[in-house]
Amino acid sequence: MKSTMYALVYEGPRQMNMRQVPIPTIQPDEVLIRVAYSGICGSELSGYEGKNSLRHPPLIMGHEFSGYIEAIGGLVDRPELKAGAVVTANPLVSCRQCMYCLSGKQHLCPKRKLLSAHLPGSNAEFVAIRADAVFEVSPDLAITTAALVEPAACAVHAAALAAPSPDEQSLVIGAGPIGLMVIQALADRGIKQMFCVDLNADRLSMAEKLGAIPTTFETLASQPVDIVVDAVGASATRQACGRVVRSGGRIVWIGLHEADTTLPVNDYIRREITTYGSFAYTPVDFYNALQALTQKRIILEDAWTQIEPLENGADCYEKLLHGSPVSKIWLTPQGLSQ
Repeated sequence: MKSTMYALVYEGPRQMNMRQVPIPTIQPDEVLIRVAYSGICGSELSGYEGKNSLRHPPLIMGHEFSGYIEAIGGLVDRPELKAGAVVTANPLVSCRQCMYCLSGKQHLCPKRKLLSAHLPGSNAEFVAIRADAVFEVSPDLAITTAALVEPAACAVHAAALAAPSPDEQSLVIGAGPIGLMVIQALADRGIKQMFCVDLNADRLSMAEKLGAIPTTFETLASQPVDIVVDAVGASATRQACGRVVRSGGRIVWIGLHEADTTLPVNDYIRREITTYGSFAYTPVDFYNALQALTQKRIILEDAWTQIEPLENGADCYEKLLHGSPVSKIWLTPQGLSQ
């Protein structure tokens, strides 16, 4: 096996270049995965701009991926994992020993590390990950769609926190990939009426196709909803949440666009509004997301996605920053070494 690979390396604000770097050397408890598809996440866009405190150059981004097992560490005790198997993986690596890990909340582990932030990610020919994070992919699920499990798990977790009842109404702010999948995750939990707000008409039409009713904050101010999920995370959207949620309602914050926002907390207190921060997912959420995608309870239509060669990655990040109507772009390194 060769010793180097091609990778798309973040080298400074809005600077990404193809480089040859060493192939990861796996630890005895790790698996080496040959990357097939690597999705661009919204959180990585802020990193690409140099506005994310977790991402420092030089860095290989990418944490939404699918691929094939290339090599297996000597201490991996999972007979079902075999070379060539199609897999995806939970990119959150936790300590497995703290109270959060032992109670099934590994995403809250204070020592957690994320591929594409603390560890080299999947915008490369190969990526290494601990074997207990690897999930086999059913032949019923396209290998492209398998790269959606990670963002789908974020949506599944947010919907679980919202805990909707069928007779409630909800609003999802933002029709990016997370917002579109939150709409479906809420529907999967039985909610019947959902609204969506977005400034991008193309993305709003995607939400409408999934059953959400396009609306505006001004309209909902006079007919507030039970649940609001903010999948954007800008100050304007966070502040709007309180204006469109009913007294006694619930707000779920999942968007991370801005670090700080001023909110009318006294109003929330007097109206008994419950708020939740929704960060990442549990391993159970990840498993449930994989099942939902396999069973097509959560989808992104082919027309809403795009596949690009890894070497076009920098252009793709720029495209998404400028409001591309495409919901998800997958980068593929296939063919680089041929």
